[in-house]
Formats: sequence, C-alpha cells, structure tokens
Amino acid sequence: MTLWGPMRLEDGRWRFRLWAPDRDAVTLERDGAADIAMARDADGWHAVETLALAGDRYRFRVHPDLAVPDPASRAQSGGVHGWSVLVDPAAPTCDWRGRPWAETVIYELHVGLCGGFSGVAALLPELAAIGVTAIELMPINAFSGTRNWGYDGVLPFAPAEAYGTPDDLRALIDAAHAQGLMIFLDVVYNHFGPDGNYLGAYASAFFHPERHTPWGGAVAVDRAQVAAYFRENALMWLMDYGFDGLRFDAVHAIDNDDFLDALARDIRAATGPDRHIHLMLENERNDPDRLSPDRYDAQWNDDFHNVMHVLLTGERDAYYEDFADRPADKLARCLAEGFIYQGDASPHQGGKARGRPSGHLPPTAFIAFLQNHDQVGNRALGERLIRLATPERLKAATALLLLMPQIPLLFMGEETGAQSPFLFFTDFHDELADAVREGRRREFAGFAAFASEEARAHIPDPNASGTFDASRVAAGNAAAEWRDFYRGLLALRRDRIVPGLPGCRPTGARSLSDAAVLASWRMGSGEALTILLNLGEIAVKTPQAGKPLFLLGEAGGPASFAAWLA
Repeated sequence: MTLWGPMRLEDGRWRFRLWAPDRDAVTLERDGAADIAMARDADGWHAVETLALAGDRYRFRVHPDLAVPDPASRAQSGGVHGWSVLVDPAAPTCDWRGRPWAETVIYELHVGLCGGFSGVAALLPELAAIGVTAIELMPINAFSGTRNWGYDGVLPFAPAEAYGTPDDLRALIDAAHAQGLMIFLDVVYNHFGPDGNYLGAYASAFFHPERHTPWGGAVAVDRAQVAAYFRENALMWLMDYGFDGLRFDAVHAIDNDDFLDALARDIRAATGPDRHIHLMLENERNDPDRLSPDRYDAQWNDDFHNVMHVLLTGERDAYYEDFADRPADKLARCLAEGFIYQGDASPHQGGKARGRPSGHLPPTAFIAFLQNHDQVGNRALGERLIRLATPERLKAATALLLLMPQIPLLFMGEETGAQSPFLFFTDFHDELADAVREGRRREFAGFAAFASEEARAHIPDPNASGTFDASRVAAGNAAAEWRDFYRGLLALRRDRIVPGLPGCRPTGARSLSDAAVLASWRMGSGEALTILLNLGEIAVKTPQAGKPLFLLGEAGGPASFAAWLA
C-alpha cells in the first residue's frame, strides 16, 4: 500500500494521509470546502477520506498558527509555502521499453535555464541528431522561489511550478521517447533545502538531529516511514511519469548502504525485467559494492573529471590537490581500473583513506565527464573548460571521453562550444539570502584567486536575477564546428565502440610522460581498442597499432589523441 500522498478511491473519494507523530490533531483544509479533522493511529499517521476533485487545493493544519503543504504533494499552487493540488495519477501509455545501458550517452541539463519542460522538448531533435541517447534533468522538484540551481528542493514529489505542470513533464518524456532518447532524473534523498521544509514541525523523527550533515540533521532513512517516502518517490517518477532512470545525488551523505540496496531492489522488482531502467549513484566513497546489475548500473566517476581537470588546467587548489601529483599515472589507473582512489590516502582530506578496489568492474560501471553541474557551477565564476584550456587540448580530452569504454556524460552547452558561465543561483530573500551570499563567498577562501575579501566580493550574488540570466547557454562563435566534432565522434562510438561494450575488459594502461597516457581494452567483440592521449607539449612514442580509428593532431604529438580498433 502507498503510504504517502493523496490517493484517488472509488466514487469520487480521495484518501489524504500525513505522518505527523509529533501532533495529536491534524486538520485537512481544502480551498472552498469545510475543514475536516483527521483520525490519528498509533504510528502517528493522520488520515481521512472525503469527496474531492482533481485540481482541488488542500493543505494540513498541524498547529493553530501553522498550515503546511503535503510533503508528498504532486503539484503546488503558490509555491512551497502555498497549497498542494490534487493530481489524477496517470501511467505512461506508450510501449517504450528504453535502451540498453551500453548505448548510453548522457546530456545533463538544467530545466529552468532551458525554458521549462516545453523548452527542453524543443532541444531534443538537435541533441538526438548529434548522437546523444539520454538526457538527464537536474532536480525538478519544488523549491523556494522561481529559480534554483536544483539542490534546494523541499517537496520531492511535486514538479516545480516555474518549469510547468505534471502534464507538461509527461509531454516532455513522451517527446524524448519519440526521438529515441532515454530521459533520466536527478533526485536528492540526502537533504532538503533551507526554505519550505516543514517536516521538522510535525515529524521530527524524519531526521537524526544527533548526526550532523552540511544541511542539518541526517535524513532518518532507517525508519520505515522515511524509507517508504523515498521509495514511493522513486517509483512515482519511473512508473507514473515514465522516466528511464534516476541519478541519486550524494548518497555518501545518506550513509546507509542497507537503505540503498533495498531501494534498488524494490525499484527493480516494481519495474520488472521488460524495461531498461538505469540507476546511477554519486558517491564520494568510491564504493564498488553498490555497482552490480541487480543494484546500481554505474557511478559518476569524479576521479576522471578531477584528474583531467588538473591535466587540462594545471589547477591544484582544494580537492584538485588529490590529483596534482603524477596526474598521468592517476589517469592511467582510472582508465584501467575505474576509480583512482581505491583505499588510498587523500591529501585534501588530511590523509584519510578513500575508496576500495574497483578493477573487477566493467568500464560501463563508471560515468565519465569533463564537465557537469557541480564542476562548473561550484566554481566561483562558473567558467567552463573552454575558457580554461586551449581548444586543441579540450578537443583531445573530448575525444578520449567519447571513445573510451566508460559511459560519457556531457554538460549542456559543451556541444556548441558555449563560453557562457554556469553559476550558482537561488531565489532566497532577507536573512537567508544574506547567509547564502556570504556563505558562498566564504566557501572560496581556500582558493588562491579568492584569498582576499576584495576578490571574494566579485563572486556573483546567487540571489540576483542577473546571475540566473547569465547562466543561460549561449552557443560559442564556433558552434557549428563543435557540433560537427561531437556528431562525428558519437557516430564512431555508436558504430564501432558500443557493439563491443558488453564483455569489454581493460588490458592495461600506463603513462608515457607527465601528460600522456596509453590504454587498451579487449572489447566484447574480440577487437582490441587502443587509445593514446597526449595533453603535453612534448611528443611521445606511438604504438604500432595499424590504421587509426580516429586521429586528432599527429599521433603522439602535443595536444593529440589517437584511437585504434583492430
């Protein structure tokens, strides 16, 4: 039985439920109708059944001075402090079954910056044409205000009003499937945003106040009611809307492997074997045990990004410190074994060990990227790599990303050579706005370029509307050239790399200089894939591997890439 959220019954009746163990009495309030007292059971659930219509607005009175939205609201009217809206449940009607994981090329985007759900739908034909096979939406659930970077949501079941209606979201998903595109959603189960989360006012047991996280008390996923909340949320996106997969944000902050394993197991059981459902993790712990066909398909491989960023830019501040020493050796390990940190001491974390061995996993258990929302948006000025590295070196790195066997992820705008920034933006007000602005500036005190207070004062105010507007993707001057570059590489990946990914295994990788790496794989097809990347200024020796599959620059020369498949 579904525990959270409204449920339509027979004869025009709806059941309303709220877990409010801290309250003895809760009243259902409906716009334009009489209030109804709800019955409380021994576990703290308050429930009532009554006649209602889809589109009706409702909320819960948990205190004489406090009425709150449904924490499992399927839609909101008037923002996260306003009324919840009854939405008729609907299941996808098309017979789309998804695509195999090996075919995945992910394009991550921010719905708000693209013009809402309808704006994203307009982009789909162009993305499909260059060879993208999946789009991944940054979090879309309701947040405070009308613009947000994505990770301050407080009502996980309700699509943000600023992006469109639930029907608009369903239309986007149908449009993606019509283009042959999978569509994934980034979900946040490790915390709630700072404005509009009322759970603590009536269900303090939803959190563990004694367990500190950057966002307050840890979410109590070990409690059955809380675990059900997130399980039902995940299944809603997959079953009611038709998403093809979920990316789970920062699961290291959840800190509960039993919950993660049970969540994956329940999702697999509910969605069944006939659909390709893909589950992805972000996990700083580099934990290989979560990655298996019956649990999670893959993990975002931050190690790949971080070492490539060091090689491309020379930056060594903050977490890049962990990748500054012998970066070519570290990249070789990443290509051969997946994670770079596999129990090794992290200098940035004071020598703390991170990760465990991952060399037994297939390359497709890792999602690689040169840029994403974190790695661009968490920069003080939101610069993309195209502003930090030469085009030749960036193209060589992109060729590696798109032709190696790990699953590639692109960040919106890469394919057009966009130079517009992607900044951190919110829509908070008053004291919270001040706290976020100043906290953002303090965050960069450890970077040499922002060590002074004067320098930090130039970091854009997250709450200014101009910060959001500046983050809209603007194609670069060489957009057509970049599109052709991506289209050509992705066609090669589709035709020559993807067929050999099932059963693919690395056969070795080594550094040839302080900025060059040679790596090889035995593909499931029996062919041998060899890749040589040189991001340095000195040529390295080229292997005798036959006719190249793809060549950028002179093989082994400065700022070059070569791939052979034989």
